[in-house]
Amino acid sequence: MIQLPNETLTDDTLRALSSYQSEIDNQPDYERQVAEAKRIWPHRKQNQPFREVKAKLAKMCSGAKRCCYCEDSMADEIEHIWPKDFFPERTFVWENYLFACGPCNGPKSNRFAIFTNQTSSFVIIDNKQFSKAPPPPGDSVLIDPRLEDPMDYLWLDIIDSFAFTPISDDPTDAAYHRGEYTIDVLKLNSRDDLVAARRNAYGNFRARLREYANQKANGTAPAGLNQLKNNIHSEHHPTVWREMVRQQKSIPELKAIFEQIPEAKGW
Repeated sequence: MIQLPNETLTDDTLRALSSYQSEIDNQPDYERQVAEAKRIWPHRKQNQPFREVKAKLAKMCSGAKRCCYCEDSMADEIEHIWPKDFFPERTFVWENYLFACGPCNGPKSNRFAIFTNQTSSFVIIDNKQFSKAPPPPGDSVLIDPRLEDPMDYLWLDIIDSFAFTPISDDPTDAAYHRGEYTIDVLKLNSRDDLVAARRNAYGNFRARLREYANQKANGTAPAGLNQLKNNIHSEHHPTVWREMVRQQKSIPELKAIFEQIPEAKGW
């Protein structure tokens, strides 16, 4: 995952979302707020304002509308980062949305956890404890790509396994648990086809870099080189690309290419 670009909605759409949210917030207690969120969400998300919501979410996606979690499958579901079943006050909050695919959104579903204080311990949010009363206040354990850079917490091995690990290896560190929890909830390492797709993406990015370097050496005009650069930005799995830039000094084949085209480090 990478941090998603910021997109803003028109005032009309924001007012519509606020109006929908007020239908939930005006319920007399938490249990009825949750019930109202479940009741109205399927209908309200079909209304006109969600055309703009979906269009803006699609612009945030990598490649050809790829999932904002796995960066591989087609994104076609509006995901509530903070699940509406536990946090009904976030049902129609723009910042709580991203576009996800079914293979990510399904397993993630209502799985969520929060830090209830500034320590490495966290609380799993589930229906057994929080069906009638709201969860305690706290910070998300799941990494939120709308608000933060997942690469501050996750490291992708692009030499061998193409699996994610937390950057922190300190189990007393909240950052370690955020990385571990996000990998587990989204099944980023347990889907073999997803790991294979990241491996393929590495080869595609490497080939595009070599093509750019060859074209530059042959005197291709700036417009042509810019098109090759844009092709890299349109690929799936931007995390693989970001890791190639981050790790290029320690991987000989990448170091050689980036020394030829140092401008690519800033793409």
